[in-house]
Amino acid sequence: MATQPLKLPSLKGKVIAIDGPAGAGKSTTARLLAERLGYTYLDTGAMYRAITWLALQGDIDLADEDKLGRLARGVPIEFKREDDQDKIYANGEDVTTVIRTPEVTRNVSQVAAHKKVREAMVVRSRRLPQSVRL
Repeated sequence: MATQPLKLPSLKGKVIAIDGPAGAGKSTTARLLAERLGYTYLDTGAMYRAITWLALQGDIDLADEDKLGRLARGVPIEFKREDDQDKIYANGEDVTTVIRTPEVTRNVSQVAAHKKVREAMVVRSRRLPQSVRL
C-alpha cells in the first residue's frame, strides 16, 4: 500500500542527511522517509560505487586521483525510481546490481579516499533537489 507524500512547506529546499554505523537501519529509514516526503532517495555510497565500477571497467588505476577525479566530475549519474525500486544509472546504463559486486566492494574505499573524488561527489549530491541523503 503506497503512502501519500506529506506536504511540509517548511522542508522545501532542505536536505536531510542520515549518518550512522553499518547495519543501523540508515538505508531503510532513508528510503521510507524519502517516500513519505516525496523526496528522491540519494544513496551517496552508490555514487562512489558507480565511480569505482566505471574505473574498474575502464582500467583506471585506482591510485590515480586526477583520473578518478575527472571521472567523478564528468560521468552522468542519475537516481530513478522504477517499478517501486530505486535505480542508479551511470553513463545512461543501469548499474544498480553491478555496483554491489564483491570487486566493487573491495575497491570502493580506495576510490572514496581520494579528495578529488569526494569533492566531486559533494558537488553532485548538492545539485540534486529534494533528496534524502544517506
